[in-house]
Amino acid sequence: MPVYEYWCTNCKTRQEILLQRFSSDAPPCPKCGGNSLQRRFSTFMMQKSYKAVYDDILSDSQLMRGMANNDPKALASWNDKMSGGEPVAPEYKETMERMERGEMPSGPAEDGEATG
Repeated sequence: MPVYEYWCTNCKTRQEILLQRFSSDAPPCPKCGGNSLQRRFSTFMMQKSYKAVYDDILSDSQLMRGMANNDPKALASWNDKMSGGEPVAPEYKETMERMERGEMPSGPAEDGEATG
């Protein structure tokens, strides 16, 4: 089922609406209930197969060197390629942003506390 993008001229918001089938008639605005949605041109997403993602990663010699050297930027890049654009938890996103800046996150056992 496709997700269509609309602009509501009534409440001035962008809406993404999942429709079971295409219709030339716009649905009512989910925010204000008005009938002033205008369909926008938007892109579509195609997910790569895991093999294509791995082939991409393996063909990137700079990324592979970074991963071999435990470079946090390379690890964040690898994670981004593997995630396929799926939404993540805020804590996870914050960790990835830190790694993109070159910071290696500390593990749970590194705070001096015993784990178990």
